[in-house]
Amino acid sequence: MKLVGIVGTNATNSTNRQLLQYMQQHFAKQATIEIAEIAGLPAFNEPEDRTAPAPVQALSDQIVAADGVIFATPEYDHSIPAVLKSAIEWLSYTTRPLISKPVMIVGASNGSLGTSRAQAHLRQILEAPELKALVMPNVEYLLGHSLQAFDEAGNLKDATKAAELDDDFTAFMAFVDLTAKITPANKFVEKNQQFSWSQVANGRDI
Repeated sequence: MKLVGIVGTNATNSTNRQLLQYMQQHFAKQATIEIAEIAGLPAFNEPEDRTAPAPVQALSDQIVAADGVIFATPEYDHSIPAVLKSAIEWLSYTTRPLISKPVMIVGASNGSLGTSRAQAHLRQILEAPELKALVMPNVEYLLGHSLQAFDEAGNLKDATKAAELDDDFTAFMAFVDLTAKITPANKFVEKNQQFSWSQVANGRDI
């Protein structure tokens, strides 16, 4: 199984990157996880021709080639970082590679609650009509106190949190297999549809 793990921040030192690196090594016998960075993406600017800049196209190509996607997000002011929202806006407005793509959300934060509010917000975003990602239900991996969570070798210190991640990842692999079986063969047809964020329906922007 081939997966893409997206680091949801442009921070140089990030425990969310550490979490994905841990998953990359720990689950190497079960899946290939390619880690993707969004730090080099330009800020979203809604281009008239809907053409993705080269770095955005490269990220999109990674997603298309993968069986599933793992988003690792920190929590900033009860939500996801602006750089992650910008990256997702590029994808939704241009190439739309997340349509029917299985997604797992994880998050690390030095707070005690992990990234619960950011993950809830990210789930809502990814299920928007312009994205239509298949976010795995009933799973929310929250790594709190993340600055103290890893040892010098990059492994999780807490055996309980490590076991929880093992269970969640096993569930995600099953979810990827299941969605591959039930998703229609024409799942990419919708990519040809163009959404306009300035359209109005029932008095509200859509």
